[in-house]
Formats: sequence, structure tokens, C-alpha cells
Amino acid sequence: MKVMRWIALLIALTCLPFAACAQGKPAGKDALLYFVWPQNGAVIKGGFWARFGLRNMGVTHAGDNYANSGHHHLFIDVNEPLNPNEPIPQDKSHLHFGAGQTEARIELPPGKHTLQLVLGDADHFPFKPPVVSQKITITVR
Repeated sequence: MKVMRWIALLIALTCLPFAACAQGKPAGKDALLYFVWPQNGAVIKGGFWARFGLRNMGVTHAGDNYANSGHHHLFIDVNEPLNPNEPIPQDKSHLHFGAGQTEARIELPPGKHTLQLVLGDADHFPFKPPVVSQKITITVR
């Protein structure tokens, strides 16, 4: 039984350096993340295509660990600050585009909504410094 505990401890300790490396990858110099569409203040009827733009970095799949690249995450009506030491959550307010998508069909209920893009690394951690778009407000009719 003691041998199994030692093996489990050794495996856990072996994984720690990899977990630390997954966090805080450096962002590309002068990286800029932005919305191509919609624009801040847009009034939209029903569903819409959101289009994402990125300069000075590349877009790749989640899990692909290429230098100077990541994948998009769309924050919908998120007010809490981004925690750079935690992976980006995945839920109805934090949409992941891990297949390298640069656009997506979005359906939101009528009303005002805030949207913000965050670029995540291969393991869904924000870059350091975080690569985020300006937060925009749209109205869905």
C-alpha cells in the first residue's frame, strides 16, 4: 500500500511543472483582439453572426501549443474580472471556440447585452498580459 502512495505522489509531483507552464504564456507583441461585427451600440434583430478579429498573433485549435497563437473565447454579459491564473470557464456566458473559429452564430434573448473577446492559450488560460477586446454593448430586439 505504501508503494502505491509513493507512486501517486511521484505522479502528482511530476505533473506540477507542466501545470505551471500552462499558465501565463506571453502574448504577442502589440496583439490586438477586436470585433469585426457587431460594432459597439449595434441594434440587432434576432440571431447574428459575430466575427472576431486578431492582429499580431495567430489563431489555432485548443490543445495546439504553437508559439504566438491561441483561440477565441466570447464572454457574454460577464461582469467579474478575468482571473489570469485560472482557465477560462466554459458555460453559457463563456463560449469557447477551440476549433479555431473566427466567427459564430449567436442567439441571445431580447435586451441589452455586453460582449467581450478573450484569447486563450492551448489550455484555455489567458495570456500574460491578457489579450482581450474592448467590451461592447449591443441591443437585441
